[in-house]
Amino acid sequence: MHRDPSHGTQRTVTIILFALGAVGAVTLPDKPLYARILVLPFAVVGGLFTAYSAINGKVALRVDETGVLFGGNPALRRSGAVHVPRQDITAVVLWRQHSAASIPYIGLARHEGAPAVPGGIRGPAGRVTMRALAPHLPADVDIFRPESGWRLGRERLGAAVTRFAPGVAVVDIG
Repeated sequence: MHRDPSHGTQRTVTIILFALGAVGAVTLPDKPLYARILVLPFAVVGGLFTAYSAINGKVALRVDETGVLFGGNPALRRSGAVHVPRQDITAVVLWRQHSAASIPYIGLARHEGAPAVPGGIRGPAGRVTMRALAPHLPADVDIFRPESGWRLGRERLGAAVTRFAPGVAVVDIG
């Protein structure tokens, strides 16, 4: 799945408007001039960084015969992408993290004893933290990514998993 520029653009516009509103609140006339001058470049750079992240077209998620590739941060030179081999995966799990906002996630349940992957939950402390943040998440889900700056096509995901990993379930736990 590639990042959806229309979805990213909508989110980017919202974030930029929010950031500019925050800048406006910070740079009210009662603030000293140096504060207004210092805040504006940070807001502009942050807005541009967010826009680039949302519309650059890098791969966010790929499901193929080799397994699942989670794309990394699209704005960084080193991607942080993680490939999980097909034979290690028992299920693709979709859920939402409910906090100040409801954030959709995609995760992978893997066989017990599967080799550790970069970016996965590590050690007992990581598992305790994850259970506190997402108690509804199955214990065997140990790597996941938020759906942020891209839109997951659930039908396409289901078709790709069926084609490339028959026997691996796609589970939506809300």
